[in-house]
Amino acid sequence: MRWINSPHQNERPPDMAVDMIVLHAISLPAGQFDMDYIEDLFMGRLDCSAHSSFADLQGLKVSAHFVIDRKGGITQFVPCQRRAWHAGVSAWQGREGCNDFAIGIEMIGDETHPFTQAQYRETARLCRQLMQRFPAINRQRIVGHQDIAPGRKWDPGRQWSWAKFDRSLSGIRRLHLEVQ
Repeated sequence: MRWINSPHQNERPPDMAVDMIVLHAISLPAGQFDMDYIEDLFMGRLDCSAHSSFADLQGLKVSAHFVIDRKGGITQFVPCQRRAWHAGVSAWQGREGCNDFAIGIEMIGDETHPFTQAQYRETARLCRQLMQRFPAINRQRIVGHQDIAPGRKWDPGRQWSWAKFDRSLSGIRRLHLEVQ
């Protein structure tokens, strides 16, 4: 697992337990699956003139705890005990501001291309590790961005098979990944 410390993070509210995982999809520019632009965005150094679709990203400060690339490689950008800036305006089961209590996992993908088997495998492995570390997280508390920001966000979208993810997750019992 690669570790890159994003400046786009801060402390969680005092006594706020991590009890949820939010799955996202990201592609910069749309339909291209290169990690470089995503890393630049999360590090605050994206050249918004590099592509016409980046204009709306000018000044945006976002991050996720983890990014899983198309080959299953995992990069961690924010320590799990700190708040990443991935959910935006969001609510789940009456609680607002999901960044306060959630881990954000971005998978490189979009609405038109299926996610890879490696992404299902590594997303499941990472989620299982996080479930071991944060016992309040169960399968019902692993949700999509569209679930916490309906009408505003679409991801991980129709190309993400929750059934395939559930099969991958159920096949993993205990493991050890080095997460910060």
